[in-house]
This record gives sequence, structure tokens and C-alpha cells, in this order.
Amino acid sequence: MEQNVEALAKPIKIPGPDHPMAIERNPNRVVVRVAGRVVADTSEALTLREASYPAVQYVPRKDVNMMLLERTEHATYCPYKGDCAYFSIPLGGDRSTNAVWTYEAPYEAVSPIKDHLAFYPDRVDAIEERQQG
Repeated sequence: MEQNVEALAKPIKIPGPDHPMAIERNPNRVVVRVAGRVVADTSEALTLREASYPAVQYVPRKDVNMMLLERTEHATYCPYKGDCAYFSIPLGGDRSTNAVWTYEAPYEAVSPIKDHLAFYPDRVDAIEERQQG
């Protein structure tokens, strides 16, 4: 019961003209590398553009080597997207702590990013976008 009360205390905001948000399929192949290893490789990434923030690539969980990730206790909250969970990439050392984030139960406005992971560019070696075909 306490969880529900806590959830109600969190503000929920809907994207709009004051805070635009768009999600679209990335036509490129997205490859994420850490310490010489491919952590993610997908042709199905989603690009999320939010307000004035840099675009973020969300990679389907099925295209991420989850064996290379370790869930952490770190958690944040976004009033537009919901509760956010984090993973570290032990291969990358301290720099790759909480390098990966995910919204496991995102709000309706961003529901396509469910079951996707995003990577901080400065906590991995590379997030490459390659033209396909």
C-alpha cells in the first residue's frame, strides 16, 4: 500500500509544446562497445528526442548482451517517463558505473521505450551509428 501512496506523490507530466518529446525508429544500425566488447548491436534502435537534450538511442533489451551488465541500486524518476533503473558494465571499470538506464514501466507517452536500454556516451567507449545496406 505504501508504494501506491509514494507513486501518487510523484508528479506525472505529459510532453507538449513546453517540453516536446518524439520517439522514432532509427534507420541505422547502432553498436555500443566497452573495453573492446560489443555490449549492444541492433537494427531496431529507437531515437528519443526530448526538449533541448541530445537525442538518445534506446536499444531493445534482446539486442543487448545482458551478461555484461550488472543491475545497481541506483534509481531516478522522470515526470515524463517514470521510474528509471540502472545497470553498470563491470568490463568498463569505475567509468561504466550506472552507464545504462531503462524505464521498465514507462508512462504511456513514451511506452515504445519499454524493454529498451540507453547508454551514457561518456561511460562507454563508443555508440556507433552505421548506415545499413
